[in-house]
Amino acid sequence: MKYQLYDMPKELCLAKGIVEKIGKKVPSHNAAIKLIIQSLAKKKSRAITSVDQICAVGHRVVHGAERFKKSARIDKRVIRAIRQYSELAPLHNLPNLAGIYACRRLLPRSVQVAVFDTAFHQTMPDFAYLYGLPYELYKRYGIRRYGFHGTSHSYIAQETSRVLGRPKKRLKIISCHLGNGCSITAIDRGRSLDTSMGFTPLEGLVMGTRCGDIDPAAVLYLMKKRRLGLSQADALLNKSSGLLGLSGKSNDVRDLLKLARKGDKRADCALRVFIYRVKKYIGAYIAAMNGCDALIFTAGIGENQPFIRRKVCRGLSSLIEKFKIRVLVIQTNEELMIARDTYQLVR
Repeated sequence: MKYQLYDMPKELCLAKGIVEKIGKKVPSHNAAIKLIIQSLAKKKSRAITSVDQICAVGHRVVHGAERFKKSARIDKRVIRAIRQYSELAPLHNLPNLAGIYACRRLLPRSVQVAVFDTAFHQTMPDFAYLYGLPYELYKRYGIRRYGFHGTSHSYIAQETSRVLGRPKKRLKIISCHLGNGCSITAIDRGRSLDTSMGFTPLEGLVMGTRCGDIDPAAVLYLMKKRRLGLSQADALLNKSSGLLGLSGKSNDVRDLLKLARKGDKRADCALRVFIYRVKKYIGAYIAAMNGCDALIFTAGIGENQPFIRRKVCRGLSSLIEKFKIRVLVIQTNEELMIARDTYQLVR
């Protein structure tokens, strides 16, 4: 559980941290929230003197489907919806709810706000978000591209505008959020036009442990050949694939770079697959927007691995030169975006 404490509207970060191994060393989300509150009030920190000073809590919620086009103040209706959409993001929405329940119990006077990862991508046109399935399946079950990392991509759009000194409405931006989870978004004049993640965060780029784009028939074939159940197939695609599956060693790019330098062929292959997929999506989004003003790298890999950035850009050198694309590294700040949305809703 990551957290940051902000003094708004100054946007002054008073404290930040992370609680790890919830369910192991820390028994529950409720216990994690207690630890956070205690640490904020300690003499060494003195970020707050009383929990009553925490007037609002913003929660990252991964899936809001089509219902939430912006952040929402949390009430019974919003909680029901988050639980309903947990079918679409079972690894994320239920832990998100656990955090919300914990904060409601421990900070009863604070307003709770849900900031949805999917909200920024609700501007995508139907030709970008629809799959080639019978239309009735979209209408009945909501099967479509939703996209994720929206809070990060939205922040990148704002920061790119600030750094370049140009309004968002005059910019075509490709935002590459590259971490253990990866997504690329085409941001056309401040609005999400298309994004690599889809119905779930599994689609798109090769990631740390997720396979990304794959022929659905290959999954059906594997399920038949290896007699996999639904949960086993899900674990294979989400937890045993990607960089980890290709290399057989690690899902961490830092480890793979060290191994590749020592001559490990599978680590080298995993990196080349990763770089190629990133390059391919960038090229597709330049075509989709008929140009690009800025190519942004962000998140753990995007911000901290110049080797990956260099390889991607060399493969796109002719397009970067043709369209005079500015290539930038911008540190993402999802927590600040959550704080901004929360402040706007409760002020």
